[in-house]
Amino acid sequence: DAAYMIIRGLKTMALRVETQNRTSLRIARLLENHPKIEHVYYPGLKSSPWHHIAESQMTGFGGVVSFEVASDLQGVMRFIDALEIPFIATSLGGCESLVQQPAVMSFWGQSDEEKAKNGIKDNLVRFSFGIEKFEDLRDDILQALEKM
Repeated sequence: DAAYMIIRGLKTMALRVETQNRTSLRIARLLENHPKIEHVYYPGLKSSPWHHIAESQMTGFGGVVSFEVASDLQGVMRFIDALEIPFIATSLGGCESLVQQPAVMSFWGQSDEEKAKNGIKDNLVRFSFGIEKFEDLRDDILQALEKM
């Protein structure tokens, strides 16, 4: 039963990864120019210090975009709570989009010094894109940014 599910999933994996890569790049470009976003971390952006390496080693730039919202911890929580499509979770790579705020999820309980050492700011968001329609994800992110 598990082997059947793996084989079934592998048949559509290339399509899913291609969709995730394409959506992530488009969203990263959109966020890079948004006034409520301070910084976007994505190797597909030409502004990324890792872009030249990613371009030479990868055929896509991945499905995860991290970005810093121009707000504080509470403002980022409001942004995440206003999102309607992604699930709030710390995983990545599935069919569904997932979002998390590392400062209060994967780095919860660590000292401010430890978070700073790892580049984890209170306003950092990690968004793992799934296979939902780009326009739906774009509209969801934009409406949530307006509600901060």
